[in-house]
Amino acid sequence: MQIQEAVKENFQFKLEHVDPCGARVGKITTPHGEIETPVFMPVGTHGTVKALKPEDLKEGNSQIILSNTYHLLLSPGPSLIKKAGGLHKFMNWDGPILTDSGGFQVFSLQKKSIQEEGAEFKDQKGSKIMLSPETSIKVQEDLGTDIMMAFDECIPYPATEEYVKDSIDRTHRWLDRCIETWTNPKQALFGIIQGSYYKNLRKKCVKEVVARDLPGYAIGGVSVGEGPELMEEIVSYTAPLMPEDKPRYVMGVGNPEDLLMIWENGIDMSDCIIPTKFARGGTLFTNRGKIRIKHKNYKRDFFPIEPNCACYTCKNYSRAYLKHLFDSNEILGTILATIHNVAFYNDLASRARKAIRNDSFLKFKKEFLEGYLK
Repeated sequence: MQIQEAVKENFQFKLEHVDPCGARVGKITTPHGEIETPVFMPVGTHGTVKALKPEDLKEGNSQIILSNTYHLLLSPGPSLIKKAGGLHKFMNWDGPILTDSGGFQVFSLQKKSIQEEGAEFKDQKGSKIMLSPETSIKVQEDLGTDIMMAFDECIPYPATEEYVKDSIDRTHRWLDRCIETWTNPKQALFGIIQGSYYKNLRKKCVKEVVARDLPGYAIGGVSVGEGPELMEEIVSYTAPLMPEDKPRYVMGVGNPEDLLMIWENGIDMSDCIIPTKFARGGTLFTNRGKIRIKHKNYKRDFFPIEPNCACYTCKNYSRAYLKHLFDSNEILGTILATIHNVAFYNDLASRARKAIRNDSFLKFKKEFLEGYLK
């Protein structure tokens, strides 16, 4: 447990307030800054949040971003990034960064071989690559990110109980190998709780992973096609089993209504490509639901996307202009839409934190959904 103890000097979590419903406000301290929770993390898969400069992220109040081990392993390679001084310097982002282990990306590939050693797949050139727990951690250490995720299998949905049991047993063995490889006390390692929709296996996985005394824990294997009701059932069952004094992370969840659900259940962190991917397609988030900016109704609409939004886009541009940009296939349309969507998500989290501190999260959630889902 030597590395776990050493990390506590560089990475801390302080639980500051709990709403009567269970929603929590806390603060994570990392070598690259503090993070107020609950927090939404924009996804910067290749070391960039698509269409945004680091300055745009800061202006939109992003506290932490997520990058991906799998993609950065393939290009430009961890040795080059390490030579550049780490991912923070390479991409000119001085805030905290979390890296996924690469497990989700590998296991979403159609052609791969899952072995005790790790996962074998082919890169774009057809060369075989073995991504093992050791490789994943070594790549993440070369990247120099603040939070590393343990290498695991993202279990497909649906799956038999026997398959899930075998998978999580292997994931626990992989976790021990991740811990044995982990050497940098300035980087926190989070374990991942799998188990599909089998509550007994989720409970078993929590017990096994928490026994390793890691800096934080994530619920994995949700938002993989199981639907919102089953997702809520899994999160609401699993979250209370997780330690209160460590950050709780649900991976890959990003619809506003789903974020409110996980926050209500005491989750502190989440990430998703939804706000940036939707922006590139011309779908914008508002408190009254989503806007498809390409629709003909916005051709002469000179109001901002969201009248009370303080983001750069809403302060300076109209819906009519954004529609024109998308109709003209101009890159600026994507940039302005992404600025707004990321700022909207960060503002939603900020408002949630305020409501939690006031013990009024359920009221906030109800009022938001009444406008958003109408």
